[in-house]
Amino acid sequence: MKPVNQKAWLLVLPVVLCVAFSAILPLMTVVNYSVQDIISPERRVFVGTEWFMNVMRDADLHEALLRQITFSLAVLLVEIPLGILLALAMPAEGWKASLVLVVVALSLLIPWNVVGTIWQIYGRADIGLLGAALQKMGINYSYTGNSTDAWLTVLVMDVWHWTPLVALLCYAGLRSIPDAYYQAARIDGASKLAVFRFIQLPKMRGVLMIAVLLRFMDSFMIYTEPFVLTGGGPGNATTFLSQYLTQKAVGQFDLGPAAAFSLIYFLIILLLCFILYNWMQRVGTADKLEVAE
Repeated sequence: MKPVNQKAWLLVLPVVLCVAFSAILPLMTVVNYSVQDIISPERRVFVGTEWFMNVMRDADLHEALLRQITFSLAVLLVEIPLGILLALAMPAEGWKASLVLVVVALSLLIPWNVVGTIWQIYGRADIGLLGAALQKMGINYSYTGNSTDAWLTVLVMDVWHWTPLVALLCYAGLRSIPDAYYQAARIDGASKLAVFRFIQLPKMRGVLMIAVLLRFMDSFMIYTEPFVLTGGGPGNATTFLSQYLTQKAVGQFDLGPAAAFSLIYFLIILLLCFILYNWMQRVGTADKLEVAE
């Protein structure tokens, strides 16, 4: 029997320590806060699940959750088809392909707070290109005074910022398709729609699932861009879950309810990740069965 070298675990030890200090210890601190009423740094009272029950009955939380789910679904409905169309329109090879890839990826390099600042200026009616153009067209646009305008501006801002990520993933999937598939399609006289439906879309299914997972999770945790652009307003029109949590913890200094809400928020994201991961696994299994047949 071959002996096992237990010293190999020492290679994993730095990672374990990093995870412990960056994730496990903060999580345990949040769990500790969620079951206590922190009156002062010296006085704490154990309250059990009281904060969890209060948070679950919070009407503002329900509105923020509905607002968040609506926004994340809208992001997927816009960015996934738009990313596919952009990837299909991009050149396949040559210097043009390299140039387009660089240009498309530019928005991904901009920090989140700068994105909010850019759109904050861009949407102003006095100096912003978008705001001034809409005003001259007779459209009464104001992302600071109209809740619908604010919500749509945040959505368009997110689409502008992150659609290139979907496009790059789809582009990588398209480039992995062998030329033999396209040659067979040309011999059969298949139309462009048929090529997309029966060749390109099935072969992009894996990267599309990754794009859906990344964009849904990232949009579900959006904070910086709407905070810089609208501050969560007007009213609560663009107050999403992460900003609502920050208001609880920092603005009102309700550490107990904020800790309880952050755990619920974490469980929601974990559940959605689990659902999407299993969906991706089933898709991958279906692809393998198709290839085997």
